[in-house]
Amino acid sequence: MKIKLRQDPIGIVDIGSNSIRLCVYDGAHRVPVPLFNEKAVCGLGLGLGSSGRLNPEGVEGALAVVGRFVALCRAMEVDRLDILATAAVRDASDGHEFVREIERRFGVEVKVLSGGQEAKMAAMGVLCGTPDANGIVADLGGGSLELVTVQDGDFGLHVTMPLGLLRLGEASGEEKGRAGAIVEGHLGNIAWLSEGKGRNLYAVGGAWRSIARICIAQTQHPLTVLDNFSLDARESLRILDLISSQSRKSLEKVPGVSRKRVAGLPLAALVLEKVVRAVQPSRLVFSIYGMREGQFFKRLPDKMKSEDPLLAVCRQLATLNSRFPEHGDELLAWMAPLFPDETPREVQLRHAACLVSDIFWNEHPDYRGEQAFLRILRLPFMGVGHRHRAAIAFAIYNRYQGDEDAPLIQRTIQLLDERSLRRCRVVGLALRLAHTLSGGAPNLLRQTRLVAEDGYLVLEVPANNPAFAIETDRTFDRLARVMDCEALVFRRVK
Repeated sequence: MKIKLRQDPIGIVDIGSNSIRLCVYDGAHRVPVPLFNEKAVCGLGLGLGSSGRLNPEGVEGALAVVGRFVALCRAMEVDRLDILATAAVRDASDGHEFVREIERRFGVEVKVLSGGQEAKMAAMGVLCGTPDANGIVADLGGGSLELVTVQDGDFGLHVTMPLGLLRLGEASGEEKGRAGAIVEGHLGNIAWLSEGKGRNLYAVGGAWRSIARICIAQTQHPLTVLDNFSLDARESLRILDLISSQSRKSLEKVPGVSRKRVAGLPLAALVLEKVVRAVQPSRLVFSIYGMREGQFFKRLPDKMKSEDPLLAVCRQLATLNSRFPEHGDELLAWMAPLFPDETPREVQLRHAACLVSDIFWNEHPDYRGEQAFLRILRLPFMGVGHRHRAAIAFAIYNRYQGDEDAPLIQRTIQLLDERSLRRCRVVGLALRLAHTLSGGAPNLLRQTRLVAEDGYLVLEVPANNPAFAIETDRTFDRLARVMDCEALVFRRVK
């Protein structure tokens, strides 16, 4: 009997001006984590600015790559395959011929996105990961640059410009001053860019992801996760100016930067610098989610789209890895009396910590806290910035009674202020106490009550249930101290 391990896989082939990529996602979940991800550089858009046609060598390579991708999707039994073509195919005089040849050879349909559709899809990708995104999304590819406003879970004004790295490099002869003038000329014609002032600028695209790595290295940022890495816009201008003036040899020394990307990085940095200056955002935010994730998100049922992306991925992790996945929601409600004045974001982060609090149960006990901390810092979370990611990790570290003086921990928690640190300790110790009381099993905690009142931390447990025949736990004492309680009460309810 043949067993299908994945439900409703979604395949997306992105035919770009420089590269072609296939991503296959599990369509049964809110989070676009690729089951398969492969890229091939074909250079379809090379020479397009002067010839008006696709690069002949690139066409042959692209046909072979698309053929491979289609065959792989059929072997994977992909339920839905979307093949999307962008700027190079859209603008080339022989783009339609190329599309027809793909459709004839492989029996598939290719959708050529308009500039507006490409911009909206990139915005939808950012909103897929960050529903509360507020500002302007900028998506840089090989053939074009798209800008689109985002706010309140939707996108608005948008524009597409022929400022992709291949197109701009050809038009400027790779000369920095000339390239800068071309970019400024296009941006100067967009009256609504001022709407981004004081908000966020979301940078999307492979070249800008490489720039994020350099920014992380330059600022000695403690987390190396690219998604939602952000920095002050003024600080970003300093680094972008530095990158745009560096030699290829210097850039090759930066850890984690692909050699294939290095040649285009000075120009990519120049474009981003010009966009930052034109928009004047408060912060520059790098997003790993763009057009492909936007197409994935578009395909999801409305009910799934409305789910909180961070909690969706945490719930998925709990379902796959926790001993009792349903325990997470019970933990959230049980410790709620300790946090009477929470903001909605704080509730979300505490909920996330509750959901993932048991997914590391099978790690070696001597290293469980450290492993949990490291993995949470690197898990494919969505909808959470680096500071909040560090908060979840630190709460779980305290759940396992980790040593806060460890250098790795000290370096990371520099992202958190004193109030956040204290809150993480309370969440972590409350989680540890809850797991001690209940053994991690569901439906036991609701028979108890944990509350802070009148300077006391009070734990009420039923006297007639032998499951709670335990003495006062050290974790309870530590939790009381962290909460600055003057006294400790442990009483049984008859």
